[in-house]
Amino acid sequence: MNEQLKGFFNEYRKLIDARLPSYIEDLRAPDTLKQAMTYSLKAGGKRVRPLLLLATLDGFNRPIEDGFDLACAIEMIHTYSLIHDDLPAMDDDDTRRGQPTNHKVYGEAMAILAGDALLTYSFELITSMSAVREEPAKALTLVRELAKASGPCGMVGGQVADIEGENRSLTVQELADIHHHKTGDLLAYSIIAGAVLADASEEDLEHLRMFAIELGLLFQIKDDILDVEGDSDKLGKPVGSDDGNNKSTYPSLLGLDEAKKMLDVHTMKAKEHLEAVKMDRTLLLALTDYVAGRDH
Repeated sequence: MNEQLKGFFNEYRKLIDARLPSYIEDLRAPDTLKQAMTYSLKAGGKRVRPLLLLATLDGFNRPIEDGFDLACAIEMIHTYSLIHDDLPAMDDDDTRRGQPTNHKVYGEAMAILAGDALLTYSFELITSMSAVREEPAKALTLVRELAKASGPCGMVGGQVADIEGENRSLTVQELADIHHHKTGDLLAYSIIAGAVLADASEEDLEHLRMFAIELGLLFQIKDDILDVEGDSDKLGKPVGSDDGNNKSTYPSLLGLDEAKKMLDVHTMKAKEHLEAVKMDRTLLLALTDYVAGRDH
């Protein structure tokens, strides 16, 4: 990670980490529910999605603080998806980010409800953002695009396809389609949302959308590679969990060396799309290299 990106990460990840639980503290909701919601929000993580949004705003020379609420709303949806992914009926994981998973601490019912609450509250948070209070059309666009990215035609649909793909060998294209929705759509939304807040042109929005699709794909390829050869202490979860769940992955379909070559190809494609955008691309280029080269 280069020094500029490292400084950006350190500064704004701390701000996101501090803001996330503060939204929940003031809610007039049952204490146990708020505790369960906050538990997973405080579990840490890379905060890639919020940082992608903030880096996009910065690239268009817009105030980064305009994106804080939206960045946190996206992370709430991502966190809800992880809580549900870890449930016994899904991936049945006992640890997440080095800590017991939500249902191991609060029970399955409360974990489900905590995820539900994070999902629904995220939309309320977006509609109350000061950055769009005087622009209802922009607020509507942000909500509609997020619902699409996280709903049945996006992340949830990808999760269903992932479950139905277990215990059978998928083609590489089928696997790419799954992860385009399961992982890529919310990543793409983070970038597009930053561009929408920055009033980017339609041409720039389209190039950024293509960049984001490639970024989401290489993010998942790297995840699959790390599941084979990563460090479980750094990952915060057991290595080889995908293999144990009989899931098709890029290394299982292509072999580890070919999966790494595929990672390089999609990293190059992502950068080609980004180069066409009229903005300061420094941070997003560095983020692309980070996603492809990370060790956790």
